Amino acid sequence: MKRLFVVMMAILFLAGCGAAARESGFYEHDSLYKSWTHLKFSNCGYRNVSQKDVDKTKTQNWWGITVEGTK
Repeated sequence: MKRLFVVMMAILFLAGCGAAARESGFYEHDSLYKSWTHLKFSNCGYRNVSQKDVDKTKTQNWWGITVEGTK
């Protein structure tokens, strides 16, 4: 009985995660990172941001479209 409860809770948790990802628009993108440079920056380079990094974000459109009026 305990095993059934754990399995059901796991199924509900995973279903909730899938619904949250769908609502966030995560599945609308073909990849998580724009390029290998973006991946490298996101994993270890974000602590020491230079002007060169800022320029890369603008030229490679790492952060998507800015939506005005949102918080």
